[in-house]
Amino acid sequence: MNQIKRWLGILWILLGPLAIYYLIKTAASEIKLKPVLDTKIQWGVFVIVFIPIAIGMVIFGWYALKGEYDRLPENSRDTEI
Repeated sequence: MNQIKRWLGILWILLGPLAIYYLIKTAASEIKLKPVLDTKIQWGVFVIVFIPIAIGMVIFGWYALKGEYDRLPENSRDTEI
């Protein structure tokens, strides 16, 4: 199971930048089709909101690849703050 988590970590790391690329590509083509202010604001908000989410996906993948999720707590008593 830990090996699967590490492979999926690589997937998350690759998926983050790829998602940003396709989002910006789609935004540019939609703005090109209808270059009014409403469309620019809408896609600008989409891109600005999604970039931190994609960065979080990359960070999550990095931790999975490094093995940070190999041992998860069984119940609430195993977690320490």
